[in-house]
Amino acid sequence: MKSRLFMLLTVVCMVVALVGSVANPAQAQDKLRIAVITPSAKNDLAWSQSMVDALLKVQEEMGGEEAVEVTVSEGLFRVPDAAAAMRDYASQGYDLVIAHGTQYGASMFEVAAEFPEVSFAWGTASDTGADVGLTNVFAYEARAEEGGYVNGVIAAMLSKSGVLGVVGPVNAGDAKLYIDGFVAGAKATKADIDVKVIFTESFGDTAKATESAKTLITQGADILTGSAQQVPGAISEIQKAKGYWFGTQSDQTAGWPDTVVAVQVFDWVPVLTDIIANREAGTLGGKAYEISLNSGLTMVFNEAITLPEEVMKAAEETMEKIKSGEIIVPGNPKAATPEPTMEATKSN
Repeated sequence: MKSRLFMLLTVVCMVVALVGSVANPAQAQDKLRIAVITPSAKNDLAWSQSMVDALLKVQEEMGGEEAVEVTVSEGLFRVPDAAAAMRDYASQGYDLVIAHGTQYGASMFEVAAEFPEVSFAWGTASDTGADVGLTNVFAYEARAEEGGYVNGVIAAMLSKSGVLGVVGPVNAGDAKLYIDGFVAGAKATKADIDVKVIFTESFGDTAKATESAKTLITQGADILTGSAQQVPGAISEIQKAKGYWFGTQSDQTAGWPDTVVAVQVFDWVPVLTDIIANREAGTLGGKAYEISLNSGLTMVFNEAITLPEEVMKAAEETMEKIKSGEIIVPGNPKAATPEPTMEATKSN
């Protein structure tokens, strides 16, 4: 009899606890749940890693895994796969789903409409879906042309051959901004500098990037730059040629300490922090963010490579002029429509 009574009391307690948790979701879920979908590996030294690193830093700042759950779905370059992951995370009750790729926009808007209580974010973009009635979408973008301009200034001053090479992915988004800025900075420093650009038409084709780098080096380039997750092969090629590399998105200096001179690093922490604060205050979306050299974009210089004093001075002065608005880099909405700055070829 006592055994049956004990079991009955146990069941009653479990039911009461379950009812209480349903009545009070805050007790059922006491941690913030964030999912991010990336088109490449989370440690790609480029676009995807910039967001994953920022999320992990925010997680640490907010109290670790007990306070914030971060789930990463990496390598989902195909939009249908990414869309399925978004819908799955939203149906599981995640608070924030980040679609870290411009190609995900249309699908993300469809999923966001189905789950109005879940916040979504995507980039690089400025469209929050307000025109189609969405109120739960954040957008973020980087003024990548700013760091590109700084890198272009330094590269033009360091080049001995007078030829710079760019291994571009797809001529769109922050990649285009960065490359246009790099070309503008180089041309502003040396009007006769020859900047050769090859677009691989891919973000992740390392083999094409490697071949493009070889072609540019054959054409006389002693300094290369480029963006997206395809760049490791290109960096290794310019390393073999004893040249220099300038990067963007994530810090690449540790992997090639004798080759990578400077990198524009995307720091999404301020954006993520504000998105989370807005959500906790009841604003689920509707805000577009922009990081720049004034906040969110950081120039990392390789301590293993000593730059001439006049080069470092020029870099620092250029950064200050961009921050103050004295220099408005082509690509910035405040700039007049720039004339074409380069002729590019596509990698076969």
